[in-house]
Amino acid sequence: MQGTVTMYSTTWCGYCRRLKSQLDREGIAYTEINIEQDPESAAFVEKANGGNQTVPTVLFADGSTMTNPSLAQVKQKLAA
Repeated sequence: MQGTVTMYSTTWCGYCRRLKSQLDREGIAYTEINIEQDPESAAFVEKANGGNQTVPTVLFADGSTMTNPSLAQVKQKLAA
């Protein structure tokens, strides 16, 4: 699968852990950014989610984002 994604997450987020393990299992490369340690990333996540720091928020190479996507949604977007 081509391309990489950026996943904004926190250490305590169960949905983030689940998506990371699924991406690892499928061999999909991603960069993880902890929004609790990066105020600029936290602001980006808020902007993408109507003022909420909802994670995981996934940023794709085309600039689009998905909030708490399923593995199938990520794979479909990467294949498009």
